[in-house]
Amino acid sequence: MLMDRFSRRFTYLRLSVTENCNFRCDYCLPNGPDCTSRQAELSVPEIRRLVTAFAELGTRKVRITGGEPCLRKDLLEIIKTVKAVPGIEEVAITTNGYRLQRDLPAWREAGVDAINVSVDSLDPSTFHLVTGQNRLPAILEGIEQAIELGIPKVKINTVLLRGHNGGALPEFLEFIRQRKVSLRFIELMRTNDNVAYYQRHHISGQSIKDQLLSEDWALCDKSNTAGPAQEFAHPDYAGKLGLIMPYSRDFCDDCNRLRVSSLGQLFLCLFTEHHQDIRSFLQTDDSAPLKAALQSFVKTKKATHALLDESSGSTRHLAMIGG
Repeated sequence: MLMDRFSRRFTYLRLSVTENCNFRCDYCLPNGPDCTSRQAELSVPEIRRLVTAFAELGTRKVRITGGEPCLRKDLLEIIKTVKAVPGIEEVAITTNGYRLQRDLPAWREAGVDAINVSVDSLDPSTFHLVTGQNRLPAILEGIEQAIELGIPKVKINTVLLRGHNGGALPEFLEFIRQRKVSLRFIELMRTNDNVAYYQRHHISGQSIKDQLLSEDWALCDKSNTAGPAQEFAHPDYAGKLGLIMPYSRDFCDDCNRLRVSSLGQLFLCLFTEHHQDIRSFLQTDDSAPLKAALQSFVKTKKATHALLDESSGSTRHLAMIGG
């Protein structure tokens, strides 16, 4: 098993397959992506070797992220490859939903078990303002399609933004009243390129948590491959509501995930100061050297990030390693 000095076991790999994205979300890539990294993206054989080594060390869940994964022309092959690795029990994908309606049936057939779709507003004009795309109706139809297809886990990611969606809790709650989806509010996180934006738009999720608890929402138990969200359920709602609050002091206590960038760099934390280049280990099917390296690297993982000290490490933007 991959286990650090604090007895945290890592069963969840977040694998970025590209930094490229076709949205211009103002909290992430307001000026569009830097496409210089695309030429060196991990190949399918490299991805197979990477996931195999992680699986042999106890990883059970892989989330394919970006940027926007659907911009990889070989995404279906990537999904099938990851799904076929012995030991991998769940393959998830995070998407902005741009091609969700068109591609979702093929993703499901290839082996996708869970899907996260970014929806930062249910108001079309606000959605357009935040993302630079006027695609909200089609994305919402894609989410309905995911439910109808019977994908086991359908989640919606919403970055909390003062001035944009900070007061929209009633609308989001109404959305999940009859839909079996999990909607998660994510606190805006400071990165190296968004300090002023963060200061203008950050909202703490604690006020939402307090409201949910006062209205009889109950905190759900987590599985050992679950992400960082505190998830709440209510008997009057088909869906659930989650909160990802990285500025809470106990946020890192149950960390179970590691990240690998589309360039083959291991990030022990989303906000680490350093990364380890593991791509050289991906040139052979012999997984032993990579496994030994991973076990060594994970022992250097710190107890917590330094966001409370206003340090976001070397993370340039959230598209860099999939958030």
